[in-house]
Amino acid sequence: MTAAGPVKRFVLGLLLAAMATGALADEPLWEAGFGAGWLRLPHYRGSDESHAWLLPVPYFVYRGKVLRADKDGARAVLFDGERVDFDLSVGGSPPTKSRDNRARAGMPDLAPSFEIGPKLNLRLAQGPGWKVDLRVPVRAVVTIESRARVLGWNIEPLINAGFELGGLNVGLQAGPLWGDRRLHQHLYGVAPLYATVDRPAYAARAGYGGWQATAGLSRRFDRLWLGAFVRHDSVARAAFEASPLVKSRHTTALGVAMSWVFATSEARVPDPR
Repeated sequence: MTAAGPVKRFVLGLLLAAMATGALADEPLWEAGFGAGWLRLPHYRGSDESHAWLLPVPYFVYRGKVLRADKDGARAVLFDGERVDFDLSVGGSPPTKSRDNRARAGMPDLAPSFEIGPKLNLRLAQGPGWKVDLRVPVRAVVTIESRARVLGWNIEPLINAGFELGGLNVGLQAGPLWGDRRLHQHLYGVAPLYATVDRPAYAARAGYGGWQATAGLSRRFDRLWLGAFVRHDSVARAAFEASPLVKSRHTTALGVAMSWVFATSEARVPDPR
């Protein structure tokens, strides 16, 4: 198995975490399962090419007071108030082999990356079976390779809405993105060494990075969990829109997955809502 395999599963797990089932009145401290999923992602935001994977999907939920892995992703809760909480969140992205992408042919590969940083969560509104939050993660981006490199940072404020409709859990979130110059240069810059007639040299700058909108559905049937998502990405008017590596201003990612929950803890925790 190549190094890309674990990264792809990690990214898929993060995407599916946003669609996990809502909390019940009394839940196990942890749950573990395993399944399979199909995922299709663009090579990078702004690429006109994509790749599909059929992947194993580990399922793990942990509902601790500090460390949590649930419908809101994997994180360490640093402060938990009634309307405001503050946690340490993570993210990631898979690698892109330049030989598989026409726009990047002859350029260095894009290494897989890991993101980590603080996230502010503000509860805007809540009612029976629904809630709306403002989430503001600020993350450093680091490559996953033998000599890790800090690529820069990004900020992705978003509005997140969750609904429970007769056993079906619906999640909607959308918001803009910003990144620093180093990150945008890594993804969209073209050094003079790699310039061609069709790919002129380009120096990216910091600033607005477009927007994302994601919709997810999931449902739990006893020990069987099913989920699906679709995400739309736009780099229109982004600071790097003029890069020759931007071949499509709008891209779509989607995926489906199922997992069988085969183990749960005897310890129970109350509904955190």
